[in-house]
Amino acid sequence: MKEHIRPALRAITAALILGAASPPLAAAPAAAPAAAPKPLTTAEVLAASAPSDWRPLDPQNTLYLELPAGRVIIATAAVFAPNHVANVVALAREGYFDGLAFMRSQDNYVVQWGDAQGKKPLQKALRTLPAEFERSLRGLAIARIGDPDSYAPSVGFLDGFPVAADPQLGRAWLVHCYGMVGAGRDNDVDSGGGTELYVVIGQAPRHLDRNVTLLGRVVRGMELLSVLPRGHGALGFYEPSESGLPIRSLRLAADLPEGERTALEELRTDTPTFAAYVEARRNRHEEWFKVPAGRIDVCNIPVPVREAKAASR
Repeated sequence: MKEHIRPALRAITAALILGAASPPLAAAPAAAPAAAPKPLTTAEVLAASAPSDWRPLDPQNTLYLELPAGRVIIATAAVFAPNHVANVVALAREGYFDGLAFMRSQDNYVVQWGDAQGKKPLQKALRTLPAEFERSLRGLAIARIGDPDSYAPSVGFLDGFPVAADPQLGRAWLVHCYGMVGAGRDNDVDSGGGTELYVVIGQAPRHLDRNVTLLGRVVRGMELLSVLPRGHGALGFYEPSESGLPIRSLRLAADLPEGERTALEELRTDTPTFAAYVEARRNRHEEWFKVPAGRIDVCNIPVPVREAKAASR
């Protein structure tokens, strides 16, 4: 063997012997997993939202309750209570509520307004309607939140409204969260029609679900309602010696000139951004919170509303 080959052969042989005596080459160490992104706070979720995550309030489905202290804005829920919504709009156009007053303010429950004597004449609107407590689940794309609920098999949101559903029965209904608007009634389920309206101002009275027709929710102005003096009569009704807050008017936004409307937009509840917002409320990551709840109640998810931005209108 040529002398100049031997050193190379020795090197190859040594390498082979070393390789045989050594364990198989280990795979290259895997790259360290990327750090999980820091969970977002609710404020950060909203700050990162796109214009398409928001939608302007529809003037055809928005009511303005004008009070001495300002305007209360109500989004109507025609998908769940079409007849009651149409009747309240008719009442508003007749000026039925103008000059009436709040007749009830029950602590941690509701405030209610209407014609206490039930004698104010009607023109085309109706005083009573068949109840609209629930509707078919078919065709409703509810954004379900997945958390357990004490009152329904499933809960979520549809067009900004808190909704409960029973898939086995195929039924869905609005739920009594803070700020929801309903039509007062007597014992007869068909004795309400919208001439008396109430707003939930306390802890969600979910036992009322499917017992009263809900037809909307307050999207701005709750601070004007929640501070009303409490009535001292039964169920918070004002005694004869007590005066309820007067109502200047109730109007459909579409019936007002555009310059007199309040331009608002709400976060769409059918988007990934809303799902992220729900998660941020389920497990609060603001510095103040130390123990994440891990659960969320449908009535603890207020749908964000803000001044409408020209770019998104």
